[in-house]
Amino acid sequence: MKKGTALRMAGGILVALASFHAWSQPSEQGAAMPGSAVKSARSDRAANRALRRKVFAAIAKHKEISAGNISVVAKSGDVTLYGTVVDASQIDNVAEIAKGVPGVTSVTNKLTVEKPFGGQ
Repeated sequence: MKKGTALRMAGGILVALASFHAWSQPSEQGAAMPGSAVKSARSDRAANRALRRKVFAAIAKHKEISAGNISVVAKSGDVTLYGTVVDASQIDNVAEIAKGVPGVTSVTNKLTVEKPFGGQ
């Protein structure tokens, strides 16, 4: 596979993952939020998105881990990892990588092992 094709594919996967995990925050209907609360909620969501990106980027740096099968959810420094890895030893490895990212206060690891198609 050519390098350019691989880079485009990896970029497409990252965009798909980022858009897959972006959802609107629930709010009470009819309840008006003061201006400072709206700004605070926006900044909290922005901080959560930034932390999620940092954690995912740290995991993606490790080529032995298939980061395309891992999703990251961040909320106020608490990170939850979902998805699959191909080896049981990678489960703890991914959690340690996430714990090493600045801003992460706790990690909940919900990763499972799934052999690649055709694997033994």
